[in-house]
Amino acid sequence: MDGTKVSTVDTTETSAPPAFARLPVLGIAAAVGAVLLAVSGRFGYFGDELYFLASAKHHPAWGYADNPWLLPELARLADAVFPSSVIGLRLLPLLLTSAGVVLAALIAREFGGGTRAQVLTAGAYALSFQLLASGHVLATSTVDPFCWVLVSWLVVRWVRTRSDRLLFFAGLVTAVAMQGKFLIAFFWLALAAGALIAGPRALLRRPALWAGGAVTVLATVPTLIWQARNGWPYLLMQSVVAEQNDRLLGGPLAMIPLAVLTSGLLVGVFLTCHGFSVLLRAPELRAYRFFGWAAALVTVIFLLTAARYYYLAGLYAVLFAASAVRIEKRRPAAWWRWVPTWPVYALSVPLAIYLALPVRPATGFTGVPILDHVAGGSYGWPELVDTAAAAYRELPPDHTVLMGDTYWQAAALDYYGPDRGLPTAYGPERGYWYAGTPPNDTRQVLYVGGDPTWLRQFFGEVRQMSTVRLDVTAQIANQNVPIWLCTHPLDPWPHLWNRMHRP
Repeated sequence: MDGTKVSTVDTTETSAPPAFARLPVLGIAAAVGAVLLAVSGRFGYFGDELYFLASAKHHPAWGYADNPWLLPELARLADAVFPSSVIGLRLLPLLLTSAGVVLAALIAREFGGGTRAQVLTAGAYALSFQLLASGHVLATSTVDPFCWVLVSWLVVRWVRTRSDRLLFFAGLVTAVAMQGKFLIAFFWLALAAGALIAGPRALLRRPALWAGGAVTVLATVPTLIWQARNGWPYLLMQSVVAEQNDRLLGGPLAMIPLAVLTSGLLVGVFLTCHGFSVLLRAPELRAYRFFGWAAALVTVIFLLTAARYYYLAGLYAVLFAASAVRIEKRRPAAWWRWVPTWPVYALSVPLAIYLALPVRPATGFTGVPILDHVAGGSYGWPELVDTAAAAYRELPPDHTVLMGDTYWQAAALDYYGPDRGLPTAYGPERGYWYAGTPPNDTRQVLYVGGDPTWLRQFFGEVRQMSTVRLDVTAQIANQNVPIWLCTHPLDPWPHLWNRMHRP
């Protein structure tokens, strides 16, 4: 894919990297932060954000069915500093995404890239649909890719400097990442395999690396104990993800094209594919070839385990950087020379903002999950709880339990409900099922959402009391949600609750 060679730069382990392109890179990072701040208050909390807030407030634990403890605690901290502020909750993802821009450029610098390579990399990171969208919300998909990028920079820098403290710091970052999601363990397995295949094998013999790994294991023990005591519910998430992939995203084979497409059009798509090729072939990046193997191996792992496409977002920075360094060192071939140019980058800005961020009004919701997932999952939560509260006030409070069908709905009831006179909510899905069993004397359930056919497996009578109506026409998360009154439980509650459980 390369044209005429115009220059070469020696990138040996002892060579000093080029100067950091401070002004343009920091300017891009600041621009990303400004855009994310401008839209940070749009439509309200996302469903996962409500889940984290409610989990930390009502059900604090060392682990949950679908994630460890870090995200709920980050949400609790943000809510303590900025009470009931959507914007305040989203300052951390904003900062992490902006910092990711800088780290991506620093990886290009460690690869031997000068100002152009660093700016191309930072710009591609800023324009990635997935990274920009995840920067809008506090989610595992925000924290996890940032940790991958930080670990990548530390390991890349170690290759050049052989400073072992970098590997220990990488272990500390991994320890933090493991408290949010366990995916980074697969990244390290792939890196280790890549180092065995392509070198440097000395990486795996460094005591600092294993010391950092020991810290990671010790830090993760409380979550692992919680998982073991509760039957390892995290493992059940694979079937959930596989079902969602089949139903919404075209099955497991769609993971790779979706991961490539969401790296950004047109810039991200090209730099991702080109960067992968460069890491495996370019002689000037021979010392970093194990990252190319790691990218291939972790992709195969996620493909075989039916993972979500955005699990690969943490690889973008390294791939962008490798491509950008190659472009800077060699004159691009004529047929694609126009892609890494400022007009293409400039035209990509409005496209990225429009597709990745909730800039359209609610009347513009399409109901298409991949386009409106975050915006549609952030709209109408107070209205849902208001409708449930109105129905609850019609019932005798004694022996009546409140439930949400999905973990989003249960979390919304828990977060907004106390101000509307609602009791603590229960839920049969994910972490909410483990939070507690309804009292044995429960005679009726006000059930928000769900399907009457499913509910009639557990209750003798199920009737609809009301429906949530929003001022939009698209079918989004909270549109036309039914409110059911379920009476005459068919089994004693501990047994009934076990039957109702959904991963």
